[in-house]
Amino acid sequence: MKKILKILLILVGVYCLLLIPLPQKEGALQKASQAPFVWDQDALWEHLEASFLSGKAMPASTLDSLVNHMARESDSILLAYADKRIRPEDGFYPLIEDHFFRIAPLIAAQQNKSDWHIRFYNNVRGKLKTDAIYWDMNSEASRNVSYRVLYGMRAAVEEILLQSTNEQYVSTMFVSDEASASPVATIMGIPIHSGDLFVSRGGAEVSAFISRGNDFPGNFSHVALVYISEDTNQPYFVEAHIEKGVAIASQEAYLKDKKLRFMVMRPRASLQALKADPMLPHKAALYMYEEAQERHIPYDFKMDYYDPSAMFCSEVGSYAYKQFGVGLWEFTSTISSSGIIDWLHNFGVENFVTQMPSDLEYDPSLSVVAEWRDKETLFQDHLDNAVMDALIGRANAGEKLTYNRWLLPVARVVKGYSFLLTSLGKEGIIPEGMSPVTALKNNDFVARFQQVKARTELKIAAFEKEQSYVPPYWQLVRFAEASLGP
Repeated sequence: MKKILKILLILVGVYCLLLIPLPQKEGALQKASQAPFVWDQDALWEHLEASFLSGKAMPASTLDSLVNHMARESDSILLAYADKRIRPEDGFYPLIEDHFFRIAPLIAAQQNKSDWHIRFYNNVRGKLKTDAIYWDMNSEASRNVSYRVLYGMRAAVEEILLQSTNEQYVSTMFVSDEASASPVATIMGIPIHSGDLFVSRGGAEVSAFISRGNDFPGNFSHVALVYISEDTNQPYFVEAHIEKGVAIASQEAYLKDKKLRFMVMRPRASLQALKADPMLPHKAALYMYEEAQERHIPYDFKMDYYDPSAMFCSEVGSYAYKQFGVGLWEFTSTISSSGIIDWLHNFGVENFVTQMPSDLEYDPSLSVVAEWRDKETLFQDHLDNAVMDALIGRANAGEKLTYNRWLLPVARVVKGYSFLLTSLGKEGIIPEGMSPVTALKNNDFVARFQQVKARTELKIAAFEKEQSYVPPYWQLVRFAEASLGP
């Protein structure tokens, strides 16, 4: 009995010792001085939905005639400026945006849709990516125009897609066939070259945070660099995972890991560095492929792209190309919102001028080759974004991530076990570089996300039953905000 009591006392003592919080090391945070982009156009969203409902009420022949007329008008504007170099301060892109936003809800209301909206959007973004080669991407005008067109028009296209039948839905958009001398493979019907960058959106809750948590909220949370063997033409994906650091995945393993969407990007063949060496992208991919095998590269929670001893996902691609004189991310990503900074700092982030996956799309040195998303995962992407936008609103209002202090001893024991697994080359339950407190705060974040999402899904089901159509994104955000609770 005394032995049992003694053991219990020892265990209680150890538990109490493990309850003692460690002092938090406060390093110098690299903060941005910019302000986040804000659409602030609630009246426009209301008008678009009203236009959609008006279109649904029209006779099909009348609606089709109106859409055809507006499409021809939009095509003529684009054609008139096709060979002209447009500056960001010119009125061309706002004009195109206005025309597209007026026609998009009417196309969404059509019973028999063509793929005009997809072709038009791809032509517009192809032109913008070409025009942007001559822009100063560090200027506010350049950043805002690029974002409004590439992200804003995509959002409109996706609202149309979500109102489409399965037969009308287009999952793969081919944008540009950028020339490449690198080895090639075909993935999901898309020709991929060694050195291409896959920008994707994962299915985890934190993926939504990464895609939405910067000054230009986007659709992507992860970047992988593609290496294709010259001997076998087998593709491999070099990527940084929170769970295991930089690793190499086969095509099967990469696609098996849940993706809500992905976009393929490729360095422009017209870059001076590629003119001098057309195989440069392949060499960059090979360099990173070999680097990942030669040394263990832990995940970089700090998001410091200057220090290659640890890497986050964006850094894998930028570091590889930097070795061959090509700089990616023409303008660095900035995170200015106080709430986002506070929540990300809870996850270990210390650099808020960095390289975010979504912002790679706006780099004029890269062409968009293709984009993929299926109908089910597209709506999931929108739902997760809406939930995250609502939570970010709470974060910016001062709400903090918390943790159950009584679970800290358990988390510390799990961390110790995870450290042992990591030292043996296996994945730990708590990732390398993540503290027990961070792991518990991550659990709090996930729990909040899942709770708001479940409530939002109930509101969506009620809306669809009553209105007989899929609610647009701005409605999803309202549902999510109403699901936050007191």
